[in-house]
Amino acid sequence: MSFTLGLGAAAPDFELPATDGSSYTLKSFADADTLVIFFTCNHCPYVIGSDEVTRQTAEKYRDRGVQFVAINSNSPNTYSEDSWDHMVSRMKEHKFPWVYLHDATQETALAYGALRTPHFYVFDKRRKLVYTGRAVDSPRDASRISSNDLEHALDEHLSGKAISTPITNPIGCNVKWEGQDAHWMPPQACDLV
Repeated sequence: MSFTLGLGAAAPDFELPATDGSSYTLKSFADADTLVIFFTCNHCPYVIGSDEVTRQTAEKYRDRGVQFVAINSNSPNTYSEDSWDHMVSRMKEHKFPWVYLHDATQETALAYGALRTPHFYVFDKRRKLVYTGRAVDSPRDASRISSNDLEHALDEHLSGKAISTPITNPIGCNVKWEGQDAHWMPPQACDLV
């Protein structure tokens, strides 16, 4: 069995606290026709380098029934910047157009098979996976982006077409797993393509 969710897989449920003071489950986003769940954090240069591009994508597709949900699963014992308090302050400062959830147990990251920050998962109305991987091909340096794979996938999906490239390798820092070296990845984790 693959570490990361396969195409057509159902979105695993979760119950996680958000920086807005509420708690959310998968059903909290039932009104969204398309749900983009992405694993992110506070410190990763690939996240920081592409956050504004992700913001633009979230805002561009919001009126087309697409909702973005961010999840931080990183252990703050590896990077203190990934703590809950830093999540709250980061959202206050940047006012990103998504809910920012905290996966302190890392159970949600394991359920989805999150590999890197950022790592994107696109689910259809039935919450079946239609795309997984990166958003852009140069998340650390937005000035060098030549392809926005997430937007290509959303455009095709929203047009009722099959997504031509439904799997890409996420580009970023690995998820920081509790009790492990900062560069450790689960042994069954591997490139997606």
